[in-house]
Amino acid sequence: MPCVARSRASSTWHGKATIAIAGTRASGRPEPDSPTPRHLAGRAFGVVVHGDAAGTEVLRRALMDWLCDMELVPAGNAGTLDRYIGYFEPYATSHAALDRDEAVQEEVRNVARSLLNAVVAMRDGRFTRPDASLQEPRPK
Repeated sequence: MPCVARSRASSTWHGKATIAIAGTRASGRPEPDSPTPRHLAGRAFGVVVHGDAAGTEVLRRALMDWLCDMELVPAGNAGTLDRYIGYFEPYATSHAALDRDEAVQEEVRNVARSLLNAVVAMRDGRFTRPDASLQEPRPK
């Protein structure tokens, strides 16, 4: 069952983000005393961040780092996107700018397709993480 979290970014970033998490868990539940929440470890994710002024790349990187720290698996290079929509235009018209921008709509669809491909590969046993057998020398 996919989980979609929408978050309005801090006033520093002036952006919005959508994170899609889906797939089958490669490992079980986290240890009860685990300092980092890893109950979604092994699931694939895609990230789409959009903004109208500044900070989309910073927010995308922060979200990617956070999800990877929790041992979720990125859905490939096409599974992440940061874009400006209606750059420095009024917020009230940003939805109209998004409706006109068919290229960004297709890019978002590609993020979803990449996530779907990762989930299918995981379920078929064709997706392997190169770092799956490594032990963390400094667990968080």
